[in-house]
Amino acid sequence: MERQIIEIADRLKGMRETLEISLEKAAHTCETTVEQYLKYESGESDIPVSILHRMARHFGFDITTLLTGEQPHVHTFSLTRKGKGIMVQRRRSYNYESLASNFINRKADPYFVIVEPKEDPEMILNAHPGQEFNYVLEGQLKICIGDNELILNPGDSVYFDSALPHGMQAMNDRVARFLAVVL
Repeated sequence: MERQIIEIADRLKGMRETLEISLEKAAHTCETTVEQYLKYESGESDIPVSILHRMARHFGFDITTLLTGEQPHVHTFSLTRKGKGIMVQRRRSYNYESLASNFINRKADPYFVIVEPKEDPEMILNAHPGQEFNYVLEGQLKICIGDNELILNPGDSVYFDSALPHGMQAMNDRVARFLAVVL
């Protein structure tokens, strides 16, 4: 996991430098400080997926490039077998599996997400441009969107403006699994 974070951080820095984006502009795009942004690029801090999405969308490259170092190349369809998507493992109890990373010019980014229960009850919120759809497959998931707190059970879904601060937590000391589609 640590190696993957460093690799993604290196690609983020390389993409920023290739596109001649200043640190200040990158930090502003990510709605963070230059100091925090530098921690992302150095691999000192785990990079939230929302940061990768912001950079990719704002500066016109595919998030797959940051995650894998490769360009998407499929035009007709993208088949992802169970457990074979690109894994983006998170330190903060989130594990993402990208389900369409090799499809070029995607209109949405679907992920299979596993949220592990955690001891710290404080929810970490993030925000990113666009919209998001979450469909709970297993477990119980608490989701905060802006000032709203929702409890979702298997079969429940929520569609929301992902520019609003939002975060998720597994409930009842059990893993929660859900499908997330970022638009």
